[in-house]
Amino acid sequence: MAQTRVLMVLTSHDTMGVSGKRTGNWFDEVATPLYKFKDAAFDVTLASPSGGAAPIDPFSYEDLFMTDNTHKFLADEGAQRMLANTLRFSEIDTHGYDGVFFPGGYGQLWDLASNSKVIRSIESWIERKTPVAMVCHAPAILRDAKKRNGEQLVKGMNVTGFTDAEDDELDLSRHLLFSLERALVMNGANFTRSNRNWSPNVVQDGALLTGQNPASAAPLADTLIGRLRDLK
Repeated sequence: MAQTRVLMVLTSHDTMGVSGKRTGNWFDEVATPLYKFKDAAFDVTLASPSGGAAPIDPFSYEDLFMTDNTHKFLADEGAQRMLANTLRFSEIDTHGYDGVFFPGGYGQLWDLASNSKVIRSIESWIERKTPVAMVCHAPAILRDAKKRNGEQLVKGMNVTGFTDAEDDELDLSRHLLFSLERALVMNGANFTRSNRNWSPNVVQDGALLTGQNPASAAPLADTLIGRLRDLK
């Protein structure tokens, strides 16, 4: 039986608009899913719009947000090489993967959400029922995705993602290119939230799997693993 292949798509963007604030990929949303996929014996590829080194949000290195997996990642030369040498998304065969995982981070709003190949790939994956998992701010990339009939991809779908309330709690809403929550709701999505900010929330609708916040990264990765094992 062929080894299950998972593509992780990271942002290459490391600044938050004109605020001067640094951003990038949320560290644990990269580290924990990566190790879960490796523990499941999946073959994992990291890709990003620019290729090469993918930035990690400096804020996610704070002690409050570090986990066993982020500490493990820092000591893991192989994982560090993967992060420093991501493939350029435009150069990969997007049909060669069994599942896809998008970590979150604020950078996604600036590059991945407007990357035409990423958007077209998501449309194709969902249509072909290839599981696509997106956590935290990654569901913002769905803003411009469409169905074959021209409707918004998320219209009538159950989704979640980082909420306006969570952005407000961090006092970052005013620095963002757009609101993930409002964009998906305006596109007709059934947007769900956990009862409390920062608590896990994973939503499944067909091939689309979404997680609300950093606490949702681990259960979302587990959900994707379960889905891929069921497909084998």
